[in-house]
Parts: sequence; C-alpha cells; structure tokens
Amino acid sequence: MSVRLIIVVMILYMIVPFLLTRICGWGVFSKGKVAKGIAFTFDDGPDPRYTPEVLDLLQEYGVKATFFVLGSKAEQHPELIQRMYREGHQIGIHNYNHTSNWLLSPWKNRRDQVERTADIIERITGEWPLFYRPPWGLLNIGDLFLMRKSYRIVLWSVMVGDWKPSVNPEHLKRTLLKKIKKGSIIVLHDSGDTLGADEEAPRHMITGLKEVLKEIQLKGYVCLRTDELLDKEAGGIGEVVPRAKHPGQVHS
Repeated sequence: MSVRLIIVVMILYMIVPFLLTRICGWGVFSKGKVAKGIAFTFDDGPDPRYTPEVLDLLQEYGVKATFFVLGSKAEQHPELIQRMYREGHQIGIHNYNHTSNWLLSPWKNRRDQVERTADIIERITGEWPLFYRPPWGLLNIGDLFLMRKSYRIVLWSVMVGDWKPSVNPEHLKRTLLKKIKKGSIIVLHDSGDTLGADEEAPRHMITGLKEVLKEIQLKGYVCLRTDELLDKEAGGIGEVVPRAKHPGQVHS
C-alpha cells in the first residue's frame, strides 16, 4: 500500500469522523436544551478508591449523574455498578477497555468493546444501556453508521482537564463555574489510571466538585442525568427516556 493511499485511508477513517462529530457536532449529543438543566458525567470508572467518594458527594447534594463505565472495571466491581443504579444514576458505556476506536475495526469495536460492556451492565442491573461515549471522544467512520443505529453517542460541552496533575481543586472550581451554561454536559473522571492521567487527580476533582455543587445550587441549575437532559427538549423536568431491556431500542 502506498504512503499516499495510507494517508487517504487514515483521513477517511479517523479525521473525517473527528471533524463531523467534534467540530460540527453531527451525529452526536454534546449539549441539552433544558432551561437551567446541566448534566455531570464521569468517565473511566468504576474505581474502588474514588467512585464511592463521588457517589457519596452526589448523594449529599441530591445530584443525579451519568457514569460512562469500562466493562472490564464493571466486571471487577459490580457492587459499584449496583450502587450507581440503586441511587438513580444513569450508566453508560465507555468501551470494555480504554482503547481508542481509531485502533479498532468498527465491527470488532461494537462486538468486543461496546456490546460486551452493555451485556455486563445488563447482567448487573437488568437494563441494557443505550448511551455511549467513546474513549477520548474519538470515533472511526464505521461508528457513525453502525453505532448510531442502536446507541446515543454522547460527547460533552465542558471539559476542564481534571485528569492532569496541574489542575488543582481551586482551578477546577473556577474553570467549571466559568464554563457551565444551561444545557452543559460536563465530563469529569472518577479514575486516574488511564493513559495520560494522574493517579491522584480524581481526589482533586472531588474536592473541587464539592465547591462547584454548592455554587450550582445557588445559581439555580438543575443537575440531571444525560438521558433526562437530552429528552427534556420536548418536555418538562421529571420525564426520563424509557429504559431498554435489550439492544436496538434507541428512543428519539
């Protein structure tokens, strides 16, 4: 295969979906339209060190959130998935391993990463998850055709680099409060063991998030699960997207 052809294939497989989803927002959800509604989401868990602390904090402030979990960790810590579900949080898919979709074929990704994780979550909770966030928010061209038929692909509108050692609690608080607007989908991380992350970063995130939740309440924002935030566009607060028992039941 010539170098030119390799470049063309890479552009089609990686760069085109990046431009369509991350730049143009096509085929993905990055923001809701609920008046005063926002959604906190947490990636890369469940983590036995930090996820319980996050859940304790959310419970303290009466906040419902969305956890995009790794199937490999869900297998190891089903009790944390059960607690998320029991306390009313939404559970979404973040692949089985934290592997970029750019390195996988669409079929292998769907079978070995997404549906394998969905099956694990269903076995723990009894419900098949319909929401998916790819690691690093990166999709390949096949995902746009295969994944969107059965899952809602959720990215974000607010990211603050909470996985970095340089982001201390005060910086996180200040940046979040500046960036959060109505309809914001905020991405945070309840684990620090993925590539490029600082192992202690979630502890700083939790400290900063506590201060943010205090301020958010004063500002009158309503913290919703992602399914609630997206499906309030045609309704009022309190309606939740119907929960699915098997794949293929995406509600629009």
